[in-house]
Amino acid sequence: MSKSSLKSSVVSSFRMSWNSFKSKLLLKYALSYILMFLIPLTGVTIFIYENAINDLRREIEQTNVNQLIQVKLSIDERMSELQQITSRIAYDKQLSSYMVHHPYYEMEAIDTLGNYKVNSSILEDLFLYFHNDENIYSYRGLTNVHVAFGDWYHYSNWTSDQIYSDLNKIKQPMIRPAENVTVNSRNDSMLTMLFPIKPNDLYPTATVVYMVSEEKLTGVMDMILNNFSGSSYIFNQNGQLLTSNNHGNALPEQAVGSLASLEPGIHNMKLDGVEHSVVSVRSKENNWNYVTAIPSHQFFSKVVHIQTLFLLVFCITVLFGIIVAVILAKRQYHPIRDLIEFTKMKSSNYDMTRNEWDWIKQTLHDYSARIDTQEPFVRNQCLLMLFKHGKPDDPEIERMVASAGLEYPHGQGLYVSLILAWDDNLEGGESSNIRQHLQEMFNELEFPSLQARVYGVEFSAKDQLALLVSVPAEAQEPAQKRIEDVVEAIKIMMNNSIQIMPYIGVGMPYPDLASINQSFIEAATAIDNRILGSNGRVTYFEQLQDMIASTSSEAYWLPKKSMLKLEQSLKQGNETVANQVIIDLIAEIKEAAVPAALLRCICFDLLNSLLKTAHELGVSEVFAGIHNFSVFETLEELEDRLTSLAVSICQQVERNTETEQPSLIEDIVAYVDQKFADYTLSLEHVALKYSISISYLSRTFKEKIGHNFTQYIWQRRMEEVIRLLVHTTAPLKDIIEQVGYLDAPNFIRKFKKETGYTPGQYRKLYAKKEQE
Repeated sequence: MSKSSLKSSVVSSFRMSWNSFKSKLLLKYALSYILMFLIPLTGVTIFIYENAINDLRREIEQTNVNQLIQVKLSIDERMSELQQITSRIAYDKQLSSYMVHHPYYEMEAIDTLGNYKVNSSILEDLFLYFHNDENIYSYRGLTNVHVAFGDWYHYSNWTSDQIYSDLNKIKQPMIRPAENVTVNSRNDSMLTMLFPIKPNDLYPTATVVYMVSEEKLTGVMDMILNNFSGSSYIFNQNGQLLTSNNHGNALPEQAVGSLASLEPGIHNMKLDGVEHSVVSVRSKENNWNYVTAIPSHQFFSKVVHIQTLFLLVFCITVLFGIIVAVILAKRQYHPIRDLIEFTKMKSSNYDMTRNEWDWIKQTLHDYSARIDTQEPFVRNQCLLMLFKHGKPDDPEIERMVASAGLEYPHGQGLYVSLILAWDDNLEGGESSNIRQHLQEMFNELEFPSLQARVYGVEFSAKDQLALLVSVPAEAQEPAQKRIEDVVEAIKIMMNNSIQIMPYIGVGMPYPDLASINQSFIEAATAIDNRILGSNGRVTYFEQLQDMIASTSSEAYWLPKKSMLKLEQSLKQGNETVANQVIIDLIAEIKEAAVPAALLRCICFDLLNSLLKTAHELGVSEVFAGIHNFSVFETLEELEDRLTSLAVSICQQVERNTETEQPSLIEDIVAYVDQKFADYTLSLEHVALKYSISISYLSRTFKEKIGHNFTQYIWQRRMEEVIRLLVHTTAPLKDIIEQVGYLDAPNFIRKFKKETGYTPGQYRKLYAKKEQE
């Protein structure tokens, strides 16, 4: 293979790999796999690392506790030795006052003191003093007290006179904290211990003085701090610091003082602004407290090797995981990529910037949309063909009808046709909108509870809507009852969706789609004769023949009582009562079943009664549209026109009443201004007080004031609250209750929404400005 061909092969392979990685979906797959192992790995690593740090810390702290206990035992042992030496000196006959002061035995007593001094490893010097004596004895001989503690051992804070006094007066052991002592022109830090003898005697006769170098005690404690920076302390039973040892910076006195009263155990404390691990141990022998304080951050410096190991393992694991994640992502992506390549062969509009799943989803959606777009056209053509010609004996058409889903899917069915028609006087735009909405609604519909399916199509120059309804052929209830239930369900759906109910003509049910054109003709006949319908706005062809034949009914006319009630309600402007009377009269006319000619006379008499009342009340505006009121084809149309006329008359009567009482709204506003702080004040309350309707009050109030009733009440209460906030010091709760608001949190929320401040903030801001 030539170099050029090898180079082109490598470049091509690299380009294919790069193109794969440019896929957003592949990157998402890879990233998801990486996160799936990286998040748990990170959590486990942090958990193990924290546990390692905490375990190491606990180990170091426990080691410190153990070492501090060893220090305590060691120092307790030394102090016990001093107490034993004190007791032996007290009962040693060679060191009695007589023997010490005897010229012959004096040297033997000094030699005995030397032997006692050798028995203790921490003693620098040992003195024996008898009360009221000017001399003091040591292993080196005897000397004057003031010479021993003035020339040999010189204290800066303890004079020889004070020492002489303490030597004669102490009755309990006294241990002075470590302090600088000048010994033969050399400064040493020493502890001075005075023990009266005999021990526990109420009247001691002598005192033993021990001189202990601080280094002897702190040297024992050095092994605790080891390589750590920190401090160690010994406190006596009174919390007084006896000696301390510091590696690094010493703690301030205030921080040290807080350590004296610690209970035994391990404590985490913040000393001098730094977190410390503090270990405390108390001696049962002398009640001394041994304390070490080590800065916590030093524990982490001990785990550098652990950090390095963890980081190395973590990085190797992450790198390996990324490689595995990429391999798995590419394996997961291959089927999707193959599907993309296959789909691209059928489509040329592939968008490289989109996610592959989105592109596949959109492609499937497009294909589905194409099918859905064609399906209604096919179904509508089938419906029109069935309504016009029935079901032809053609296998291809039968297959098309079956694929359109027009046949009842669950066995043998009954098929009936319905026609929906609208009033002729509807404006074109309104009628078109209603038809469009209903066509979308009834394009395909199912009533599972009734086991009915409905398909609709618009037809004819009158823009009517024809429905094909299919129900089961066999059921417990009669077919006519089931069809009426379906029609009622259709009416409920339309009543919930549109404001104007169309007329419905219903044909006869047939057991086969081949006869559906007969049902369609019957439904059209029922629509043409809908004025004789007795079931609201629905006319059934099956009932139509009996209605037409009924022409010999007894004479009927409108009840005088109802007519008087209608006239009176119109004069009072009560549209609710007037409309109810009209509805009752129309219902009574329907029940009378009078001949068509007489029916029209009765209808025009009812219309004439409303026009006569309008003339008497001076409502002349209604006569301008009298043509619209006098044209109707059904009782439902007449009812709509009469109720519309009644509303117009009642509204004009109310307007006339308003002009006769021009000061009514002013009186209401004045009343509201006076009572706005009453929490019971409401629109209903005011309407009842002034004997007017709620709707009239609400509408007139907004026309005159510019705000509705609720907004006006809120505005008046806001003004009063602002006035009280700025000019008084009353509590906020009292102010809110004073203006008639019981829900204080809701009022504060609304107040802030309107002003941008809470009531408290508003008072601080504007009350200060008012004072200035």
